[in-house]
Amino acid sequence: MTTTSKVLKATLFGATLFAASLGAQAEEIVVSNYGVSANGMPYAIAMEKGFFKEEGANVTGILSSAGGGTTLRNMLAGNAPYAEVNPNAVIAAIQQGADIKFVSDNVLTVAEFVWAVKPDSPIKSVKDLKGKKMGYTNPRSTSQGLATLIIQSGGLKVEDVELVKTGGFGEGVAALDAGLVDITPMPEPLWAKFKDKYRAVAIASDLLPPIANVLGAASSSQSVAKADFIKAVLRARRRAVAYMVQNPDESGDIIAKVYNLEPAVARASVRALVGSRTAGIEYWGTGQFHMEGLNRAIDVQKAVGALSGDIDVTKMIDTQFLADDIKALK
Repeated sequence: MTTTSKVLKATLFGATLFAASLGAQAEEIVVSNYGVSANGMPYAIAMEKGFFKEEGANVTGILSSAGGGTTLRNMLAGNAPYAEVNPNAVIAAIQQGADIKFVSDNVLTVAEFVWAVKPDSPIKSVKDLKGKKMGYTNPRSTSQGLATLIIQSGGLKVEDVELVKTGGFGEGVAALDAGLVDITPMPEPLWAKFKDKYRAVAIASDLLPPIANVLGAASSSQSVAKADFIKAVLRARRRAVAYMVQNPDESGDIIAKVYNLEPAVARASVRALVGSRTAGIEYWGTGQFHMEGLNRAIDVQKAVGALSGDIDVTKMIDTQFLADDIKALK
């Protein structure tokens, strides 16, 4: 064999190994309501800016789903190593025997939520909700749990207000226009889109304490083999959050493409959330666990019947994938 042939053979062999390595690391991740709700916006930045690849995670796609249970099913059925999902779905699955762990605390508050009315509505504050119809998405949903807290924040009882299932946030806006409800939740970026048309009566960051919103989760069977990938995803997401804080308008333009929004709407949404503080707590977190907010989320879900029983959430947490400076539970 000539020297040239040997070099060519070695080059082809190396290229084959490199391609195989990339293929082995190529993975999809699952994010609840990606492309719709604000929680998943950092992943759009991480994809566009190349943070996933720079950190060593060859994320080939981000799968969206309409809710926590669907997200987990997509993760487990598709063998996705990582999912971002609301806490009650993970806890309920664990209670039913699923081998899943929380690996990061991603969105620390519910600051994206605003409850709005028509401009000419007689409702000026939460106290005026007595005898009125309040929209929420679906039974045992986060929006139902938060609705009960908003009602109680005005000194009312839940039974003082008629809760009306709308099936979705966009459907809630339609129900408000049709007069089927008197007030409905409009989370970001929906609120940024419609804030000139409606009037906010209740703003979550003003009335509610920090409540865990969505967390990162991984199946234990996947996490051993995919530990490096999961760590890289969490590093990339953390970088994306920091980038959004420093570059909100550019981030808004990136998100506008992924979320099919007007750039001005996406920019307004990002600016509102990177600047949001609920009792000093930011909206998008680094991944570090904030236990008070997580325990509040559990209490909210218990109140609407989504969770029950004694829940020791610390046993459901695995911090090995977080950077050393954010491993400690807050």
